[in-house]
Amino acid sequence: MAAAAPPVAAPRFVPNIGRRKLKGTAFYGLCILAVAILLLAILILLVDVFVLGVPWLNADFITGTPSRRPADAGILPALVGSIQLVAITCVVAFPIGLAAAISLEEYAKDTRLNRLLRANISNLSGVPSIIYGIFGLAIFVRTLSLGYTLISGALTLALLILPIVIITSMEAMRAVPGTQREAAYALGATRWQVVRGAVLPSAAAGILTGIILAVARAIGEAAPLILVGAVGFVTFLPSPLEGGYTVLPIQIFDWASRPQEDFQGLAAATIIVLLVLLVILDILAVVLRIRLSRHIQW
Repeated sequence: MAAAAPPVAAPRFVPNIGRRKLKGTAFYGLCILAVAILLLAILILLVDVFVLGVPWLNADFITGTPSRRPADAGILPALVGSIQLVAITCVVAFPIGLAAAISLEEYAKDTRLNRLLRANISNLSGVPSIIYGIFGLAIFVRTLSLGYTLISGALTLALLILPIVIITSMEAMRAVPGTQREAAYALGATRWQVVRGAVLPSAAAGILTGIILAVARAIGEAAPLILVGAVGFVTFLPSPLEGGYTVLPIQIFDWASRPQEDFQGLAAATIIVLLVLLVILDILAVVLRIRLSRHIQW
């Protein structure tokens, strides 16, 4: 009787661990290099701006008005205009954006129309700002006859940041665990009581962070405001319903476009002021998020 053939051993898979580690290390190194190049470029720009702008920073520069002579120029009308513009933008955009987010996230059903609406809102956040300027020119300046006023610019910026406010608010509410809602419903709460008492307090940190970051974008916009009446030389404090206003980005553009070296220094000093405002908003966002996160118990 013939002996049985010995069993054939299954082939063993020996992964090339060394090659995988080498590829992973190379990719990680490329990522670090890309970040380093970006940080180096930002650092060079900041150093150049501070070298040019710090000598021009003083009390007269903050409290003065634009002038044909660089030594007498200031940014008070642009600073006041930026503050008024952002304040009106917040009053208009935030209640509407938060209400839209609550409706879409907590009340709207998962239908094809609502999914299409959410997708379009997400797409609107990536539309170039100049398109919003054209829309503001057509609707607010001409159709509604608001003219080239600060209120027209504020309404235009409200449309610009509205998708950002809606998206960040929806994501913050979506991050609230479903058990929070179920516990509130189990206690007999209505849907609005659940939203007001359980969802919004838990999502407040994310909502406020998104709102402040949206404001940071609005305060740095220049392109849409050029189309709705912002000018580069205003020697009086602007009024929301009167023509003639300017903001910090427009003032920077006006001075940076001039060939004189002194005006380049004024533009750099204005950039520093704008950066300080943005840093203050970012710090405020972080502080609010930390304070509100302490009261969240999931």
